[in-house]
Amino acid sequence: MAKSDKAKWASSNKAIKAVQVAFDMDEKLQYVIRKEALDAGLGPSDQIRKILQLPVSKRPKRPRLTVSLSAEDYIELAKRYGLEAEDQLEIKKRVMDDLIKHASDGEQKS
Repeated sequence: MAKSDKAKWASSNKAIKAVQVAFDMDEKLQYVIRKEALDAGLGPSDQIRKILQLPVSKRPKRPRLTVSLSAEDYIELAKRYGLEAEDQLEIKKRVMDDLIKHASDGEQKS
């Protein structure tokens, strides 16, 4: 195995050894940590690392929101938008428009 391959595998081994830890805590405490993360432009896990004084990745992360949509959800949304359920890209565009409108309306109320 070439030296660069060994280095590549060594860094992979570090990632493999990382273990995700979940914390069950009161909703109010979770809210505080999530809000601090949001205010700092961090994800909740990076905020926890910051609180624990562990290194936080400096890589900028793509800000994104996610939701899982089932086949039934696509059918429901297709009806709402007057589309076919198979037209998932157009449904996604319409959902994005709805989310932007919702956030803009909420921002104006603040």
